[in-house]
Formats: sequence, structure tokens, C-alpha cells
Amino acid sequence: MSTEIKAPTFPESVADGTIATWHKQPGEQVSRDELIVDIETDKVVLEIVAPDDGVIESILKQEGDIILSSEVIGTFAAGVKGTSASEAAPVEAAAQDTPSAGDIIMSPAAKKMVEENNLNPQSITASGKDGRLTKEDVINHLSSAPKAAPVQAAAKAAPVAPVADLGARAEKRVPMTRLRASIARRLLDASQNTAMLTTFNEVNMKPLMDLRKQYKEIFEKTHNGTKLGFMSLFVKAAAEALKRFPAVNASIDGSEMVYHGYQDIGVAVSSEKGLVVPVLRDADTMSLATIESSIRTFGGKARDGKLTIEEMTGGTFTISNGGVFGSLMSTPILNPPQTAILGMHKIQDRPMAVNGEVVILPMMYLALSYDHRMIDGKEAVQFLVTIKDMIEDPARILLEI
Repeated sequence: MSTEIKAPTFPESVADGTIATWHKQPGEQVSRDELIVDIETDKVVLEIVAPDDGVIESILKQEGDIILSSEVIGTFAAGVKGTSASEAAPVEAAAQDTPSAGDIIMSPAAKKMVEENNLNPQSITASGKDGRLTKEDVINHLSSAPKAAPVQAAAKAAPVAPVADLGARAEKRVPMTRLRASIARRLLDASQNTAMLTTFNEVNMKPLMDLRKQYKEIFEKTHNGTKLGFMSLFVKAAAEALKRFPAVNASIDGSEMVYHGYQDIGVAVSSEKGLVVPVLRDADTMSLATIESSIRTFGGKARDGKLTIEEMTGGTFTISNGGVFGSLMSTPILNPPQTAILGMHKIQDRPMAVNGEVVILPMMYLALSYDHRMIDGKEAVQFLVTIKDMIEDPARILLEI
């Protein structure tokens, strides 16, 4: 029974997709739930698996073709026995052993001699069955032709262009993926179409580090192996600060300002394909353990390319932690249509003045980039100071003060 292989139904935010890789070819045997094709969109790579045991009948959309939502890209025959990848290889090789040039069919030996001597198979008299060109036909043609065939002589006379020894200066040119192109387009749009400004502050991480050191073992045992990190506390602090400063949690839609009554915080995650931002829904209601396990799950999915579009759709605020890569300070770029993004950085021991004395403290620079059309400088600074106060006195997060 033949079944259509269709592209997934894309959400409204995704206009189309591109066939990235066909993992199976027509005639190949596939098992139920086996991956057959990858479809790349602006946000994520979608995987299509076989609906049942059977074979791929035909491929209607080739790699690189643009497809629409629910468009038919191939056909699948359930319950039909096909060839495995190992069995298909000899068949493919055999097919290559009987190539043709126009209407001329050549044996493998004849093809090799034609290529080595740079001959035109159309000019050789074929004596094989069904007009096949044989090795003997090529030999007879060479023996009756002049010692230096014009084509061959011309080939020898042509000057050989010197091959540049590039050494360490080798270059590789590859097409930009849709995800990377989408990231580039969104970042450029954010820098050109927003009144983006960044304000900085620094936070003493010692109280948070002491808290983590004191409770990390019991936290991990209590929550089934989930480790206590800094990101969950920053998420909770940000969620509380967003409640106090609604403009930072808002977005701009044309000439309207949209204030969100919920805190959906996106966490920037780096992957081989590019930066993705999965979203923690209703982050203000999540426990620290749930936030930590969700972020860890998102990180694994990002590395494996298994994040769904739904997991990356929406978000009212974003947190990016460049400190994991060693960044000491940066100006994060907005994630439209959001109006603000918080940048975390590397924890660095620095001499600080405390009560008239110089003390070495683990300090972190915080950066808040915001859209000045929506957020005034006063609100941005107060928002960042609120997060600073909560991190330096974690009890404030629990007490919401």
C-alpha cells in the first residue's frame, strides 16, 4: 500500500522549510520509526520517520528544495520488502558499470578506455549486442586512427594550469544553513530596527556561591540527581524583577505595546547549528529543580537537533550566559519582539572595597540590553539593580522583597 510522505504542519511563525538530508533512497528497506528525512526550517531541524516497515517508493523533493507546510515530498510502500543499504550498493555499482553516452551503451572496460584516451564514443562503430560498445570496438578504433588523435593531441598541447599550493591558506565554501541565515537576519533586524541600548552592573557572587556550596549535595539527592546551578537562581530573580517592571517583560507590535501577564523566559543555548532559545513557560511558578532539569534537557535536545518549534516559540524575556565560554563583558543583542535581554558573564576574582577595606571577591558583570522605545533608562537600571540585590542576598528571592 502506497502512502504519501508529507512535510510536517508548520506553525504560523514558519513559512516554509528546506529538504536537508534524505537518509533513505528509493527501494531501500526502512523500519517503523526509522529516520528517513531531515527538514530544516528557520528555527529547527525537523525529523520525519517511517510510519511502518516498508520501502521508499519515490522521492518528489530533492535535497535543497523548498517545501511548504504538509506538502508531499515522497511516497512510501508499507509491508514491501526492499534492499538494505549494503544490498543496494552492489546494485548501484552494477548500474554504474553500464553507463551510456547519449544512445551509446558501453561495457565497463570500453568506458575506461574511452575516458583514458579522451575519445568521443559517438564516433566509434559499436558491434556488441543491442548496439553496445565493446572493448574490442575501442581497440579497433584506436588502431585505425592516426597515432595522435586530434582530440588527444589537443588535450596534450593544452597548457596545464599550475596548481596553487595553498598550504595553510586553504578555504572551504559551504552554503549557509536556513537556521544560521535566520539567526543572521534576526540579529541584523534587531540592530537596525530597535533603539537598542545596554546598561551594566556588577554583582558579588560570593553569597550565591556559598549557598550553592552548602546545599548542592542535599539538593542533588533530594531532586533525583538534578544539580543546583546559578542559572536557576538568575531565572527566578529575573522572573520576580519582571513582575516589578512590566515594561521589561513587554513587546512592541507595530504601534502597540503588549504587556504580558506571565513570565516566559528564554534561555540561550549554543549548538553546532547555531544559537537557539528554548523557553521556560511560566518561569515564576517553576521550582529551582524544575528550572535546572528543564535547562539541562533543552541543552541535550539542542546538541542532538531535537528541539521542537513549540519549545522555541514565544518568550517574553531572554537570558544569555556568555560566561560559560569565558566572556568577561558583552552587549547582548535583543531577541525581537522582546524588548530586553540579560547577559551573564564570567565570574572573576577582583579586589573590591568593602567597608573601607580591600577584599578579593568573585564578581560578575551583568548587562541588560533593552529597546529604548519601550523602556526608559531609569526602568532598565532599576531592573538590573533589582536582580543584583537578589543575587547578592538570595533570601530576597524566597521572600519576594
